[in-house]
Amino acid sequence: MKICIIGAGYVGLVTGTCFSDLGYDVVCVDHNPGIVEELNNGKIPIYEPGLEEMVKKNASDGRLTFTTNIQKAIQSSLFIFIAVGTPSAQDHSADLSYVFKAAEQIGMYLNSYSIIVNKSTVPIGTAERVKGIVRHALNMRDLNELDFDIVSNPEFLREGKAIKDFLNPDRIIIGSDNPKAANHMKKLYEPITRNGHPLLVMDIPSAELTKYAANAMLATRISFINEIAGISDAFGADIKMVQEGIGLDHRIGHSFLSPGIGYGGSCFPKDVKSLIKTASDKNIPTPILESVEKVNHRQRKKLFEMIVDQFGESNLSKLKFAVWGLAFKPETDDIREAPSIEIIRLLIRHGAEVHASDPIANHKVRKVFDDDKIKYFQDPYSAISGTEALIICTEWPQFQQADLERIKKLLKMPIIFDGRNIYNPKEMKEAGFIYRCIGRKA
Repeated sequence: MKICIIGAGYVGLVTGTCFSDLGYDVVCVDHNPGIVEELNNGKIPIYEPGLEEMVKKNASDGRLTFTTNIQKAIQSSLFIFIAVGTPSAQDHSADLSYVFKAAEQIGMYLNSYSIIVNKSTVPIGTAERVKGIVRHALNMRDLNELDFDIVSNPEFLREGKAIKDFLNPDRIIIGSDNPKAANHMKKLYEPITRNGHPLLVMDIPSAELTKYAANAMLATRISFINEIAGISDAFGADIKMVQEGIGLDHRIGHSFLSPGIGYGGSCFPKDVKSLIKTASDKNIPTPILESVEKVNHRQRKKLFEMIVDQFGESNLSKLKFAVWGLAFKPETDDIREAPSIEIIRLLIRHGAEVHASDPIANHKVRKVFDDDKIKYFQDPYSAISGTEALIICTEWPQFQQADLERIKKLLKMPIIFDGRNIYNPKEMKEAGFIYRCIGRKA
């Protein structure tokens, strides 16, 4: 069973590499020859722990190849995965232009029965539109009788843990209106399901909605706990204790209940917006989801408000701040919708200077800011030297284990604004810091 993956970005590369590691022959197609050349030379255009080694191993063993020749890839494969980007359009809907372009190309070159799998995150009804595009292209080639199936197989990959999530999933979702295609998909995922991981077959619209509903639920939990953290701040409660108290309820659990400066990344922000827009198109109100988004935007400004409260807005132009953590979460270099970007932008807008440091995302942020007010440091301690305060935006493990005495000596003032609550407020106070975090007091 040969597999074609259209799109060698994050989802496509992880999906193709993991399938090849399961023993399948996989060809990843990308329209960008530069990316294909890099991949063929063993260079990975994204950061994901363990992925580079897995790519090199399976490419060396001949099971994983990369090409720009989409015709050959399509015509040699039973499974054709569409794994292209679906960024937010101006109206907050999902931009499906890359998906539809892939569908057109499939229709142009398909010459035998195949299963076309939507792996990209797409709104409800996209599978039907893809089916229509492929069928139209086939009809234009007088291949009216050529059979194919469309399947929805949404991804549930966390950046930083994508390989683990693919090979050891909580569940595999298959949306199909044809038992034949569903059975092929079951066979494809058998190396994973035989280890006890569940596979659910459902109708296509339900599969498409499941992806959005999952991300919307997780985003809701984050915004909920951040709203509770605001109440905690106002009354002197400890959000950490509240988090533990509600998390031990088996109906609630602890996941995605860590207060901070909001969610970011390539999924939650755009998927919440897209689901709101999809519902709006059907005149379905979404007050909960709209509130989730509003709370998240408000939370991103939380640290800046603390900084203004500490120093005064008019005094920021005289100050330098160190920012630890630029990626939206640890173990990735993804800065899309990262809270750090908004905080840095606000500081620079008010005349402050920024010393930024991230283990792997510095190069990404350099492309965002063309400003001499920001300097980049690979060593986090060098970033602190000569600054008035430290701002923590990403909970990288090395920051959590940092030398507090060294931090205190390097700072002009012993002040830390912690957007991820990585330290204990009581211990920080005893160590002589002015420590301001989310929903906690010493």
